[in-house]
Amino acid sequence: MGQPCGGARIVRQRLRIIAAMTPPVVLAAGLGLALCACTPALDWREVRPAGSGASVLLPCRPNGQERRVPLAGQAVQLTLYACSANGQTWGLAFADVADPARLGAALEALRGAAAANIRAVAPGQALALAVPGATPHAAAVRTRLAGLLPTGEAVQMQVAVFARGTRVFQATVLGAAVADELAETYFSSIRFV
Repeated sequence: MGQPCGGARIVRQRLRIIAAMTPPVVLAAGLGLALCACTPALDWREVRPAGSGASVLLPCRPNGQERRVPLAGQAVQLTLYACSANGQTWGLAFADVADPARLGAALEALRGAAAANIRAVAPGQALALAVPGATPHAAAVRTRLAGLLPTGEAVQMQVAVFARGTRVFQATVLGAAVADELAETYFSSIRFV
């Protein structure tokens, strides 16, 4: 990792604000901000988060964390891999809801929490989502959102929620500006191996 970002104080402030917000999307965004390191360029690498069965390209080296969080009326163990690069936070979180009947509610809760956490100004724009090997589900979506952090800073987010078996996943890119081509590289790289 490089030297701490010039905005390390701002990153710490964002992390404190985000940590006080509702889970699990916030966990992804907050951890990524906390891991900020200045890098001259994106360094894409394949990551296979342990226990996920998934493979994804990330533009920085992620750190992993696990935490019990409430999700759609039950406590689950949420695993998060996240990092920050190029002024954006990238994260992949997943949890096992144990019952296929809970998938829809869990996916909707993940997407709803993402929108609420940035006080999204509109329902969001639906984007294409195709995750090879994912379990087809009507609640699996990718959305572009715009909103505000609690500090009043404008923020953009692209979030995708999807499932594999009884595991639910949330992939997120968050930043003052989210470049479509970088987000597309990230989201189109997600697959199950």
